[in-house]
Amino acid sequence: MPALPRYLAVDVGDRRIGLAIADELGMLASPAGFVERRAGKRLPVAEVLRRATDLEARGFVVGLPLDENGHETPRCAEAREMAAKLAERTGFDARLVDERYTTAIALRSIQAVGGSTHGRKGDVDALAASVLLQHALDAR
Repeated sequence: MPALPRYLAVDVGDRRIGLAIADELGMLASPAGFVERRAGKRLPVAEVLRRATDLEARGFVVGLPLDENGHETPRCAEAREMAAKLAERTGFDARLVDERYTTAIALRSIQAVGGSTHGRKGDVDALAASVLLQHALDAR
């Protein structure tokens, strides 16, 4: 699998979209904030693209929310839509990657260092996106 330099991870949630960016060598993922979602509104693709431009991203890793058995969930359609729109509007690669347990890993990581997640849901979402991207980088 080729390197994934400057890929932006996109973890689509109901209220927020967590973001993470790869370093220039495509080896390390770092949280890159989040985008708020408004209930009942379309995916905020334009805002994700603005962030991608600001971060000089050259591709995308979009979390695919499979169930614990690896089967598609109703939310997978939204992730597929996000990936398709990002690829269509940029011409960059948009890979779908299994995102199972990324939020749980992010929560455990914060708690392991004695941190609190109270009032930090956006930070948790960005860290979950970072876990997602790091898995994709490590799998290449």
